Amino acid sequence: MTFDIPVGAGVGTRAAEGLPPSTPKDAATVMLLHDGPAGLEVFLQHRVKGMPFAGGMTVFPGGGVDKRDADASVSWAGPTAAEWAAWFSCDESLARALVCAAVRETFEESGVLLAGTADGVLADVTPYQHARQALVSREISLAAFLADAGLTLRADLLRPWANWLTPEQEPRRYDTRFFVATLPEGQQADGATTEADSSGWQRPEEAIDDAREGRRMLMPPTWITLTELAEYPAAADVLAVGRRIEKIIPTLVREGDKVRVVLEEK
Repeated sequence: MTFDIPVGAGVGTRAAEGLPPSTPKDAATVMLLHDGPAGLEVFLQHRVKGMPFAGGMTVFPGGGVDKRDADASVSWAGPTAAEWAAWFSCDESLARALVCAAVRETFEESGVLLAGTADGVLADVTPYQHARQALVSREISLAAFLADAGLTLRADLLRPWANWLTPEQEPRRYDTRFFVATLPEGQQADGATTEADSSGWQRPEEAIDDAREGRRMLMPPTWITLTELAEYPAAADVLAVGRRIEKIIPTLVREGDKVRVVLEEK
């Protein structure tokens, strides 16, 4: 499969020619969805320029796995680590870490906490803002935070969507698992993160138009994922999709004023 993206949209490679491929870091990213006045919207963040990875790009909340994310003591509800391992074709320890990283990064970067209590899913996360900052600074782990707060991670609020592996030419490589989740009722997503200079909700097709016309920049996985999301009228429709997850390794080829994205599934 090939996919053409204008160079003006800000995509391309940072090839490290002559060097051996770097080892990919496991990462998780979450497409946080809700239904806006005109249809499906996704929460996007515009990363601060000059950041080591994806500086200036429009992205979904997410980040690298912390070794503490694999803590088996985390209170958990929903599909088991074994089920996530089957979906993402990895071992159970990594599957647990990926789900925990998805929940942790979503909370750190957007203030949305995919957790609950015996009474249901959290609607008010105001009491946990101090813990949010402690997670960002790595003072505490997700498991410790949830245990102290008497909360349970809600893996049932997440769905697997894709697995993208950065090409070997790139100096910074990530083996990223993409999740989707809907905004829990009563919660609000914010832009209170130092990693982004602005954040907000946008229809997928509008985000693509912004990139195509040079107002924003998208990496190929974000562009293609937004194209996929644009096919669905509502968040519930996205969650209902059954996806077979294959590892996607893009090859980026510059052709004049475009970047041709050649997709391979492993």
